[in-house]
Amino acid sequence: MNRIIREARPTDVAEIMQVMDAAKKIMRQSGNMHQWGEGYPSEAAITADMERNGGFIIEDDGCIVGYFAFLPSPEPTYAKISDGEWLDETQPYHVVHRIASYPDAHGIFSSIMDFCFSHDTNIRIDTHRDNKIMQHNIQKHGFTFCGIIYLLSGDERLAYQKIVSCF
Repeated sequence: MNRIIREARPTDVAEIMQVMDAAKKIMRQSGNMHQWGEGYPSEAAITADMERNGGFIIEDDGCIVGYFAFLPSPEPTYAKISDGEWLDETQPYHVVHRIASYPDAHGIFSSIMDFCFSHDTNIRIDTHRDNKIMQHNIQKHGFTFCGIIYLLSGDERLAYQKIVSCF
């Protein structure tokens, strides 16, 4: 298998939306019934990621198998955190959003984290309380639970951060 990560292009949007639909099915099958409701993530959200040079696809042997957003700080919904605190609130960071893949594409989260930490040593991520698969992956990759953040809609998310020290 030849896996690459590259910036998403407008011509990729239709395939990205197919990946999003597959990811929603995985969520529902694992008991996560409320995250990513109808219409989200939208083509507009994906396009906005791309306009910020933060939309990325994962390809296996030339076929799109995953998507994620990797965006620089500040993330407005991270300005206030409840029931905890960020590991560091002074340094710039990147945030990872909208991770999605096909069910038969394995190791996607690890590939994404390798990519992200090769570009920044301070990463924040959040997920829905019912997204046990994502919580497992986040914790498995050494992120620290920092508290609860709230989306613009008012929905809560579990927030995590990982800082890799450079020696």
